[in-house]
Amino acid sequence: MNTTAVADPPEVVPAPSPVPPSPAPPPIPIELEAVLKRMRFPYLRRAAPEVLATARSQRWDPAEVVRILLEEEIKGRDEATRRNHRQQAQLPSGKTFDSWREADSSIPAPTQQALMTLEWIGRAENLAVAGPSGTGKSHLAEALANKAIDEGLKVSWFTLESLTAHLGRATVDNTVSKAVAKITRCDLIIIDDIGMLPSGQAAAEAFYRVIDAAYERRSVIVTSNLHPSGFDSIMPKTLATAAVDRLLHHAHIVLTEGSSLRLTQATTGQGVVPLNQPGQSASP
Repeated sequence: MNTTAVADPPEVVPAPSPVPPSPAPPPIPIELEAVLKRMRFPYLRRAAPEVLATARSQRWDPAEVVRILLEEEIKGRDEATRRNHRQQAQLPSGKTFDSWREADSSIPAPTQQALMTLEWIGRAENLAVAGPSGTGKSHLAEALANKAIDEGLKVSWFTLESLTAHLGRATVDNTVSKAVAKITRCDLIIIDDIGMLPSGQAAAEAFYRVIDAAYERRSVIVTSNLHPSGFDSIMPKTLATAAVDRLLHHAHIVLTEGSSLRLTQATTGQGVVPLNQPGQSASP
C-alpha cells in the first residue's frame, strides 16, 4: 500500500523584536539652564543635553564641546531670522527656483544664472523685468526674493497698488517718511505688476518716494508689462520720468517675450489635477 508523505509545517520565523529607543540624555543642571536662559541661548540650551551626553561618552575635547554648542545656537538663530524675514516680506505665493523652468524662459540662461548669484544686490543695483503677461516676470522676482532671504537678506514685496495703499495710510497720521525709511531698510524691494491697472498721482508719488529713497542704497526689482521708459503713459509724466531716471541709472533690464506660460499650461491641461470621471477609480 502506498503511503503519502506529509510535509512538515513551515517553520515560523519570529518577528524581530523592536529596537528599543535610545534612552533620553540626562537634563542639564538647573544652574546651567538658568544661565543659558538669562543669556538667551535657546537653541544651545535645547541641544545641550544630547551634546554633553555624547561628549562624555566619547571624551571630547572641551573646546570642541563649546564649538558645537555655539554652532547650534548660530544655526538656530539663522533659521529663525530667515523665518521672520520670509514672514515680514509677505511674498505672494511661495514660488522659488525649485519650480522655475530655465528652459521655458525667454531670458538667456547666462542672464538667469548671473541674477541667481545675487551679486548685483550687494552692489545696490536694480532689476527691471518687462514683457507680456504670463512670461515668468513675477515668478523670477519672487524666486530671487526667496533666494535673497535664504542668504540672510531682508526683502519687502509690494504691488504698485499695495505700495500706494501702504503709504496712503501713513499719510493720514503724517508718518510717510518713517514708512519709506522702514521699507528701505530692506536689502531688496520688489514692486510687482506695474501697469496692470491705471495709476494716478498717489501711485506715482508712492513709487517715486521709494525709488528715490532706495537710489544707490538698496536694490529694487520692478516687473511690468511695459518697458520702464513707458511708465509716463500710466502715471504723471514728471514723477514717472524722475523715478525711472533713478531706477534705471544702475539697473539690469531684462525683457521677456513669447506666449503666456499660464495659458499654455491651461490649454494643455497642466494647470489642474485631472478630474476622476464617474465609474473611474482614483489613480494610485
